[in-house]
Amino acid sequence: MAIDTTENAAMVEELWRKYLTTGEFAKETRQRKFFRMLPGSPRCKNCYAPFQGAGSRVVSLLYGKKPSNLNPQLCNVCEVFAQEYQGGAEVELSLLFVDVRGSTSLAEEMTTTEYSRLINRFYKTATHVMVHSDALIDKIIGDQAAGIYVPGFAGKDHARKAVEAGLEILRGVGYGTSSGPWIPLGAGVHNGNAFVGALGSDEGTIDITVLGDTPNTAARLSSKAGEGELLISEPACASAGIDCSRLEKRSLELKGKSEPVDVWVMLAD
Repeated sequence: MAIDTTENAAMVEELWRKYLTTGEFAKETRQRKFFRMLPGSPRCKNCYAPFQGAGSRVVSLLYGKKPSNLNPQLCNVCEVFAQEYQGGAEVELSLLFVDVRGSTSLAEEMTTTEYSRLINRFYKTATHVMVHSDALIDKIIGDQAAGIYVPGFAGKDHARKAVEAGLEILRGVGYGTSSGPWIPLGAGVHNGNAFVGALGSDEGTIDITVLGDTPNTAARLSSKAGEGELLISEPACASAGIDCSRLEKRSLELKGKSEPVDVWVMLAD
């Protein structure tokens, strides 16, 4: 008997919510004991499937396991699930956006090859920090990188991890060092509820993304940040447990927002 469309949608939503808040699918939980016995390293942080070594061949052939495109420290279970079940769930999360400042001017001053190498170096720096701070890589487009910090992977302190990652990226390009930055960046962190899930087309293309006011606000915060600045929204400050009393406070007019948004400014040191 076919499952009712409404019932099926509710089932898919609940599966996504469980994965995004706990990092687990029921089948993955059952597989852990077996995967743990297989030789190989590194492994998926959730199900312990080995990505290299003799055990990796077993999980690849029998289970189709490989590193995720969203975070190579995790397996591709959510991408496989997304191919089968389009949908998602609204969850609380934190978002980190990092933008190159003045990228048009930079591109005019360099050859195309020089500019591509500079942007690629930025991507590598930003994604390395995001991956190792337990983010899912949402976007690497043009002159911007974005990381999603959900409780299922980053834990309950996902807002703090997003803030720390933002500062680490700024330090990684040279802010707060004697040599100075090798590329001008600004960043923003925001916390709130957003839809995370898989959207697709009739042609079979699938994209796992985050939607809603929260990602829009995070992106606009990063675009308002000056060179070397990390702008943290009031909800992100509160969720991260940061004492903002000694930080510079700004009230920003953001496109699409009816009221000014209060933010605090942090600098890499």
